[in-house]
Parts: sequence; C-alpha cells; structure tokens
Amino acid sequence: MPELKIDALVFDVLGTLVDEPAGIRSGIQAFAPSLDDPGTERLIALWQQHIEREQRRILDGTRPFLPSDALDGEAARIVAEAAGVEDPAAVAALARSGRRLSPWPDTEAGLARLAGRFPLIGLSNASRTALLELNAHAGLRWHQALSAEDARTYKPDPAVYRLAVTVSARPPERLMMVAAHAWDLRAARNLGLRTAYVARPVGDPPLPSDRFDLYASDLADLADQLEGA
Repeated sequence: MPELKIDALVFDVLGTLVDEPAGIRSGIQAFAPSLDDPGTERLIALWQQHIEREQRRILDGTRPFLPSDALDGEAARIVAEAAGVEDPAAVAALARSGRRLSPWPDTEAGLARLAGRFPLIGLSNASRTALLELNAHAGLRWHQALSAEDARTYKPDPAVYRLAVTVSARPPERLMMVAAHAWDLRAARNLGLRTAYVARPVGDPPLPSDRFDLYASDLADLADQLEGA
C-alpha cells in the first residue's frame, strides 16, 4: 500500500453513516400505515427520484438553488398526492423524516475510534438545519459538520468539497473523503482528495475502472487500514 499522509477525514453522511432509505420508509409507513410493502417501496422510489432529478437540475443551472429542506417538502407532497393523503400536518411530518435517520451499527464506534487519530469533518448535501437534527438524532459526533447549503449547490459540484479544504486549511491531498458512493469519491478525487470507499447496502459500488486509495467493509476495517498505513 502506498504511504498515506492524511491530516483529516471528510465523511459523506447520507447512506455512508446513516441508513437514508430506511428513514424515509419509516416516515412513509407512519404516514400511510395501510400501504403494503410494494406500495411503500414505490413511494420511496418517487421520493428519491424527485430529489435526484431536482438536484441535477440545480447542478445543471436549470433551477435556482434550494436547500434540501425545500426539496424534501416537495418530495413529501408528491408522495402524499400519490398516496391520496391530504392532511397538511402529516405531509409536514413526512417531509422531516429525512432528519430522523438511524446510524449503521458500526457508525458510532467507528467514528469514535477514528476521531482519536484524525479531525473528522462531515460533508453533506443535507441543509444546515437538517444536518443539525440528523446529527443529533443519529448521535453523529464531529469536529466540524459542513452543509452543501454553504456552497449553494450540491455534491458532486467541486465547490462543496472545497468547503472541507477551506475549513481544514490543508491541501486537498492531505484530506481523505470517505463515502459509500463511488460518484462522491470520483468528484472528491478530481479535486485532489484521497478517497476511501466504505461498503453499504444502499451505496453506489465502485466500477472496475475506479481507483480509490482504500476499500473498506465498514468503519472498523477502515480504521484498521488507516492504522496500518
């Protein structure tokens, strides 16, 4: 393994440290308890498709920037219409389900172990407000948590990764981006950051052509590899 000289770790949050689909699923089940499993999964897909499409439009410049709270509100209204639910309070509660996400089983201990060696920076597409509530709900502890809202765009725009570079006051190659999404790591690598892929059931697996610095099965494995490096 090539020698790694890392001054700080930069973590994706949604999907990497918390189970985002499960949180949305719980919100939809509370919102429309009579739905069967296929119906629930169809609504989750509607939610995710809206968020992905609108973030792409913002990245393409065809829509002005809106924080994740606003996009979640739109997704909740789309899901409510598809489910035939009209209660405004229920729709508002559903929109906040993206802030009530559970951590993966290894997240808390893994972050604590890594924090003993490195400053930890969270870097999320979640808004500042959503990130605050999400961190509190999932018990995520950072030295610094950054929202893409501060760059008024979304990952994989390079401006989001530059937030971490600026805050750390380190050259990009002394930071390591940790994510379960290969697209996220590709964008960070293009800016010069080192990269570590962590496997998650809901992530975006690497392609055979991807070349990341580390590949880990979980955060404990990542910590082991970094200690070895």
